[in-house]
Amino acid sequence: MAAADHRGQRRRYGPGLGLAVERPVVGPTGRGPSRPPLVLTVAVELTTVGDDLAIVHDGVEVRSYDELEPDTTYVLDGVEVRTLERPPGELLCRFATVNDVHFGETDCGRLDESQPELGPILTVDDRQPPHPELMGRAAVPEIAAIEPSAVVVKGDLTAWGTRDEYAAFLACYGQAFGGRLHHVRGNHDAMAGETYADGPQRIDLPGVTVALLDTVVPGSDSGTVDADQLAWLDDLSATAQVPVVVMAHHYPWSPDSTTAPDSYFGIHPEASRALVELIAHRTSIVGCFAGHSHRNRVRRFSATGPVPYVEVACAKDYPGSWAEYRVYEGGILQLHHRISAPDALAWSERCRGLYADFGVDYAPLALGAITDRCFAFGAR
Repeated sequence: MAAADHRGQRRRYGPGLGLAVERPVVGPTGRGPSRPPLVLTVAVELTTVGDDLAIVHDGVEVRSYDELEPDTTYVLDGVEVRTLERPPGELLCRFATVNDVHFGETDCGRLDESQPELGPILTVDDRQPPHPELMGRAAVPEIAAIEPSAVVVKGDLTAWGTRDEYAAFLACYGQAFGGRLHHVRGNHDAMAGETYADGPQRIDLPGVTVALLDTVVPGSDSGTVDADQLAWLDDLSATAQVPVVVMAHHYPWSPDSTTAPDSYFGIHPEASRALVELIAHRTSIVGCFAGHSHRNRVRRFSATGPVPYVEVACAKDYPGSWAEYRVYEGGILQLHHRISAPDALAWSERCRGLYADFGVDYAPLALGAITDRCFAFGAR
């Protein structure tokens, strides 16, 4: 759909905002006859902004606006939207990432196995494939449409780490992308003692090198970066002739924090400090990207200035995310996308209320602000 100036009441999108027109949606919370209906207030959401496009989701309805001008304000569906500024120079390549695909999972929303009654716990219709396959089959053609030079899957390929689950992941993504597929394990993938997709990987693309780290600590949800991988990354970034993007499953703890926690869900504090110190020293590294948290978030640390430390939300439930990277001679854009095939979108919409029994407001936490999803980064 070409650019259009859609008139209506203006609502400005900004950090923490994303509401234009609200409407109630009623649906089942999950299992159990005594569980009351879950009533969610769903808004028209600006989910993607690029240098030439914007995508709006209104529940299961998707409106895509393309052929837009960079760094320009439009009013789309009554919402004021400003497109991203396009980095200078030629477009050298596009690549994509996805994470937390969890092949083998059948129940969605189970946060604490010691309290199995808490949820809501959701499952797909019996006539549909399990939700990881449903979302994966829908994601593949959308990712393929951008003709990516590479597709990087940042861990949690499986739910329980079994070889059968790994084979199901490869059947979906490997058959689609062949040699363009690169993947590393997450904490779920080490649960059964397997070692597939372990170790760091170097991915050389036009205009950018991806350094894919293995941050898994077998038997733990949290992660680390060991001395050998830090040395590998140091050598790679010291000789790089193009910008280096670091990717991994786990995200770093902030070294700006005044206190280190006893336990951490991401990379352990000591290893996080070492990684950030290396990035501060090696200015060829322009960003650090992870999954694991099932949310979209960008942080920046004092030691590394403008370098973004990014988490991309999961593919398996709400918002059903993947990320596109446009590599220009003078910078890189991240564009967040929601998987938008009708069956996939209907499933991810059902998942807005996950973890409500634990007091978690999942949908806004997972989606994040537009600035957590779509932004430019590049040379330091």
